[in-house]
Amino acid sequence: MPRQLLSSLAVAALTVSLAACGTSRFDGPRARASVGPQAALESTVPAVPSGAVTAAPLAPPPGATAAPDGLPPPVGGEVAAVAPGSNVIAEPVAPPPPPPPVVASGRSAVVGSWTARDASGASCKVSLSSAPALDLYKASAAACANKDLAKVTAWDYRDGEVYLYQAGGTVAARLRQGGGALDGALTKSGASLALVR
Repeated sequence: MPRQLLSSLAVAALTVSLAACGTSRFDGPRARASVGPQAALESTVPAVPSGAVTAAPLAPPPGATAAPDGLPPPVGGEVAAVAPGSNVIAEPVAPPPPPPPVVASGRSAVVGSWTARDASGASCKVSLSSAPALDLYKASAAACANKDLAKVTAWDYRDGEVYLYQAGGTVAARLRQGGGALDGALTKSGASLALVR
């Protein structure tokens, strides 16, 4: 019933609007001159009373079908396709899993403090600095039992490998990035060496 009332009000408003278009302004200059202020007041349109306004969802357009439960698809997921005429209710499709975290690589990713562990199980601290030392970068080792590792004073990153240098330019160890660690070996003995954060 409220829709019929709204429809009737809309038709009445349209009729009043069209009637207003038929005023003397479209009759030309002579007709306008004959209309005085009194005639303008007499031709005013009475106000249309307003009623209660209700809201309801619109029906789907012809040829379209509504969702089985009338609810919109869930936010953040997609609805699986359903064959027309089937009684299957579409279930939300889970969003794809996030991509794996990106592990930083390169020279800037290895700068900082590391714990070095050699094949014997001994560990010590090795710091790789971003401060330049000629064509290399400064490094330091603290409390290392391994004599070759204790003498590390510089480092470099080339072709995906970290080179640890002793004073005088001798390569003490070569390591490769693997996840969040550096794995490799001491150059002189060939013993395994790992640097972890």
